[in-house]
Amino acid sequence: MKLGFDAKRLYNNFTGLGNYSRTAIDILTDEYPDNEYYLYSPKVRLNGVTLPYIGRHHCHTITPKGIMRGSAWRTYGLVSDMKRDGIQLFHGLSNEMPTGLFHSGIASVVTIHDVAFRTFPSMYHWHDRTIYDLKWQYACNHSDRIIAISECTKRDIMEFYNVPEHKIDVVYQPVSPIYYTPLQPTPTNPYMLYVGSINSRKNLLGVVKAIELLPKDLRIPLIIVGGGGSYKQIVRQYIADHGLDDLFLWPEMVSNTELKRLYTNASLFVYPSFYEGFGLPVVEAQLCGCPVVTSNVSSLPEAGGPFALQADPNSPEDIRDKMQLLLTDTELIQRTRVMGRQHALQTFDPHNLARQLMGVYQSIV
Repeated sequence: MKLGFDAKRLYNNFTGLGNYSRTAIDILTDEYPDNEYYLYSPKVRLNGVTLPYIGRHHCHTITPKGIMRGSAWRTYGLVSDMKRDGIQLFHGLSNEMPTGLFHSGIASVVTIHDVAFRTFPSMYHWHDRTIYDLKWQYACNHSDRIIAISECTKRDIMEFYNVPEHKIDVVYQPVSPIYYTPLQPTPTNPYMLYVGSINSRKNLLGVVKAIELLPKDLRIPLIIVGGGGSYKQIVRQYIADHGLDDLFLWPEMVSNTELKRLYTNASLFVYPSFYEGFGLPVVEAQLCGCPVVTSNVSSLPEAGGPFALQADPNSPEDIRDKMQLLLTDTELIQRTRVMGRQHALQTFDPHNLARQLMGVYQSIV
C-alpha cells in the first residue's frame, strides 16, 4: 500500500506532535515494512532525530518543488502531489487535513490529539482559538475516519464538533521505543520528577503547593524538565517568595536517554494536569518503573491505569496526600513500580498500536 503522511511535525517539531509523528512512522515501518511511506513536509530540518527518516527503507521524503511553498503547499498543493505519487491513503498526523482531499479518490484519516483550546481557552489568544477551531472542524468534516488518541479526546470531538461516534477510532499514542527496555536504577539522592511544558494547564504550581504542604522530612527536591514562559515565571516567583528555592531543580536540555535515566531513578513522578489529550509522560514514567501521581480528570486515568494514584488537580492537599503515600508506603511503592510498568507494557504495546492503525487504514481503502 502507498501511504502518505503529513510529516511537517516529524521534521520540524521536537516535542509532542513531532514525537507522535515519528513514533507512528516507527511502529508502522517496523510492523509493516513492505508498504511505501511518503512523508510530505514543506521543509526538512535535519539533525540526529530526523536524519534516520531520510534513508529509511520504503520511506520517501517529499518537499515542494514548484512555486507553491510552505504552508500554502501543505494546505493547497499537497493533493496534486499525492495523486502524482499514487497515494492510496493519507494520514494527517496533527489535527489538520489539506483542502481538496475529500473528493480526490484518496482515502483519508486524521489524528485529533486534543481540543485544549476549547476546554482550556484561557491559555490561547482568541485569534489562535478561531484558527484552530476552523482547522479541527474542517478535518473532522472532510476525513473518512478520525483517530482520537484517548477515549477522553473521542468524547471531546463528539461534543465540540458533533461527530458521530462510529466515525472515531481510539488508538493510543505510541511511546518512543527507548522506554520499553528497562534500565537498572543507580544510587542517587532521592528526588521527584515533573516532565512537560510549564503552562497553567499542566498545573506545576499545584505541585509546588503540594510539596510545600508535605512534612519537612519528605520534602525531597523536584526536578522539572520542560520549557515555559509567563506561567513558569509565576511558579518561580511563588517558589522564591516562599523560600523553597532549594527544593526545585531546572535542567536546561535533557535528551531521551537522560530523561529515561531520570524516570528510572526518581522516587516519584508527579503530573496533576488539568487537561491532557493523552498524558504521554505518565506512560513513559510507568515504563521506567517510576511510581506516578497524576490527575483524576480528562485522559489521565486512561494513561496511568489502575496503578497510578489519582488526585484532584484543584486540591494541593489531595496531591500532597497521594505524594505522601508513594513516598512512605513501601508495599504500595513496590506494587506501583511493578504493576504500573506491566500495565503500560500491555496497554501501549507498539505492535498492537501499529496493528490498530493499520486496521483503521484497511477499513477505508
